[in-house]
Amino acid sequence: MGGIAIRPPVEADSPAIVDVHVKARRSYYEGHLPESELAEWEATARATGYRFDRPGRVWLCAELDGVVAGFALVVGDELLQVQVDPAHWGRGVGGALHDACVAAWRAAGVTTAYLDVFEPNERARRFYAGRGWREVEVGDGPFPHVRMVCDVSA
Repeated sequence: MGGIAIRPPVEADSPAIVDVHVKARRSYYEGHLPESELAEWEATARATGYRFDRPGRVWLCAELDGVVAGFALVVGDELLQVQVDPAHWGRGVGGALHDACVAAWRAAGVTTAYLDVFEPNERARRFYAGRGWREVEVGDGPFPHVRMVCDVSA
């Protein structure tokens, strides 16, 4: 097995990153969101792709054996996305992306980071808890999210 490489994405990575996002998002929202909503989001994401040049955003792309297997998106002290293709779960991709996010925060002088995770997504909640994140609030509504916080200081 080859290694995991973390790098900034390039424009040509957009379709692969969208594909990872679609697969990962379906893994935790199917059964919780209507299929029509999932399909509409997927169609829009595939049609528009993702841009990686917006100021204030740190995008990270994870390759496993030369294939895009995951990505992360950080804005300031917020972790907006860590998504891994379910076909690559359990192979260290998420952990490598998380470590790269922590390194980016430390380089930027961030000491406390935040994220929101879909409340029924137990897998993600365990993943983050295992890396020092604490749940601080559960939102209301039909699709509640859990607010988590982590000390990322060196």
